[in-house]
Amino acid sequence: MRKSKFSDQQITAVLADSRGGMATADVCRKHGITSKTLYAWRSKFGTMQGSEVRRLKTLEEENSKLKRIVADQALDIIMLKEVNSKNW
Repeated sequence: MRKSKFSDQQITAVLADSRGGMATADVCRKHGITSKTLYAWRSKFGTMQGSEVRRLKTLEEENSKLKRIVADQALDIIMLKEVNSKNW
């Protein structure tokens, strides 16, 4: 997964500016992001604080690692079943 060039605090600051009444175009211009990025952050993080955003990101990383482990184990199981099904 690609690492964001914005820290958790920067993302929450951008969202706070957006909630503070600034126009979307002004917020995007001020922080150097696109409106698509702003709307994606808004839908993903909503009203979260910096610590909550950080926790969400760590949980997502852990989840992706666990999914990779499960996929590897599933491949191993399939391979072992295939080997066991052969008549020796």
